[in-house]
Amino acid sequence: MASIQDVAHLAHVSTATASRALSRPDMVAPGTRERVLQAARELGYQPNVLARSLRQRETRTIGLIVADILNPFHATLAKGAQDSADQHGYTVFLFNSDEEPEKERRAIDTLRGHLPQGLIVVPTSGTREHLSTLPELPVVELDRVSGNPGSTTITVDNVGGAHAATRHLLELGHRCIGMIVGQQDISTAVERRQGFRTALEEAGVPSDDALVVPGNHREDDGYRAAHQLLSLPAPQRPSALFVGNNEMTVGAVLAVRELGLRIPADLSIVGFDDSRWAQTMSPPLTVIAQPAYELGRLACEHLIGLLGQARPAPPTHVQLPTELVIRHSTGPPPDPSPDRRPHRPPPGPSPLRP
Repeated sequence: MASIQDVAHLAHVSTATASRALSRPDMVAPGTRERVLQAARELGYQPNVLARSLRQRETRTIGLIVADILNPFHATLAKGAQDSADQHGYTVFLFNSDEEPEKERRAIDTLRGHLPQGLIVVPTSGTREHLSTLPELPVVELDRVSGNPGSTTITVDNVGGAHAATRHLLELGHRCIGMIVGQQDISTAVERRQGFRTALEEAGVPSDDALVVPGNHREDDGYRAAHQLLSLPAPQRPSALFVGNNEMTVGAVLAVRELGLRIPADLSIVGFDDSRWAQTMSPPLTVIAQPAYELGRLACEHLIGLLGQARPAPPTHVQLPTELVIRHSTGPPPDPSPDRRPHRPPPGPSPLRP
């Protein structure tokens, strides 16, 4: 098997430089690193990362905990973070908390045994407590904030995004707007509800708590909440829905189709998060789009920046803008009719997923 000395000889560098090029690429000129990598590839050199880590009590690994890897938004966050880590020569240990604080705690316990240099986490309601067990570890909170004072945070303008979505529906003439919102112990859900409420208040529209239904960020929650809202008596029934994330939006759309309602002729919908299915469903969905990949990439860049500090740096807080993308799922409210009760379609196959 090729040794690090063989790699150094072929690349015409010292053994120390070859080692740094493979383990600490930020300390080596790009041209030198490329020569070392090429030599390692030609020789089939495989460094013993575990042995080196045990000797140095240090790894080139970072932890990443997302809340729901099946959600395209969280998958894109992970992709952005991992691409950035690869560019800097770091390996990412990926964990999925499933929105469950206990799973997040177990992930952190597992990570501790792998000597990570830092952690990126999409917080659950238990994150602040869990991070207290890692007082020396650099941490970046992604998408959400836990309230942990030592964490750098990379988020979007949730209040502004929800405000823009609600204002769009108000400008179309809607005055009875329902919201399907996430858990109220998660910062993004709290902020989106705040933006929704503020837009209503500014338009002089009373905020009705009966029109706001919380869920656990999952498809089933959106389905259940939409049924609940669209089963209200006709005078209270919303003519539009603002849904707090893309998974709940899927459920809401399925419920609307099951009830035989037309989008947007009978009901307008705005979702928070963009995705391929939102663009290709019929009609294409109006959304508040987030720069998911950039969020993940920035989180990793900031974490690696923290790792390069000789002494702990004060946390920074980055907030990216959102964008209202208007497609065809929103329109004016339907004309008043004797009864706008949802009607079930004739018997037939179940509605297709969007």
